[in-house]
Amino acid sequence: MLVAAAVCPCPPLLVPEVAAGAAPELEPVRAACADAIGALAAARPDRLVVVGPAEGAGSEVYPEGAPGGFQGFGVDVRVRLGQHKDAGAVADLRLPYGLAVGAWLLERAGWTGPVDGLGVGDALPPETCAALGRDLTSGAVRTALLVLGDASACRTLKAPGYLDERAAPFDAAVGRALGAADGTALAALDTGLARELQVSGRAPWQVLAGAAEGAALTGTPRYEDAPYGVGYVVASWAA
Repeated sequence: MLVAAAVCPCPPLLVPEVAAGAAPELEPVRAACADAIGALAAARPDRLVVVGPAEGAGSEVYPEGAPGGFQGFGVDVRVRLGQHKDAGAVADLRLPYGLAVGAWLLERAGWTGPVDGLGVGDALPPETCAALGRDLTSGAVRTALLVLGDASACRTLKAPGYLDERAAPFDAAVGRALGAADGTALAALDTGLARELQVSGRAPWQVLAGAAEGAALTGTPRYEDAPYGVGYVVASWAA
C-alpha cells in the first residue's frame, strides 16, 4: 500500500558542486525537497522506491546499493542508492541521472531505510506507467515513493527548449495536480505535448498516479517555479 510520496525535480544543478556559482539560487528548491522527504520519512514506510526518468523505451529496476554520480557534469561527486552490504554486486548498474539526484537527496536527508529504484523511459504510455505504479504498491508492505522529474524546459527564451507558449499552462496544470494529489489529472497528461515541451517527469508522475489509486492521500504543494526556464515542482502526498 502507498502511505506517502515526495515529488521533487531532478536537475543535476541541485547538487551544489554541479551548480557551482549558481548553487545559492537553488537553495529554496533544495529546502523544499528536504521538507518533502522529511514528511515522507514521518510516515514511517517499510520500503521506499525512488522513481525517475531513464533513457530507453522501457523500465529498469535498480536495487539498493546501485551507484551513480555526476562525473558527466564535470564534478567527481559519487552517490549510491541507499546502503548495501555487498555494493560490488550491483556495481555494473549505473543509476540514470534522475535517480542519481534522488540518491543524493536521500543521502543529504540521512535516509537509512530500505530503498530501491525504478527508472521509466519517456516512451512508456500512461497505462503502462499506471500498471507499474500499481505493481509497486499492490502488497501489504507500507510503501513510499520518491518521484523525480522536471516539468517543461520551454518556459523562457533562454530555456533549454526555447520559449513555447504552451509550457506555462502545462506546468500550471501539473502543479495543481501534484499539489492536490490528483492522480486522475496526472494520468490524463498529454504524452505527445509533454515530449514536445521536454518534460522529464511525465512518466514518473503517471507511475505515481497508478500507485496512489485507492490510497486517499492528500497533497501539499511545497514549491513551484521555473528557474533557468525549466519548471520545478515539489509536493508531498500523505494520508
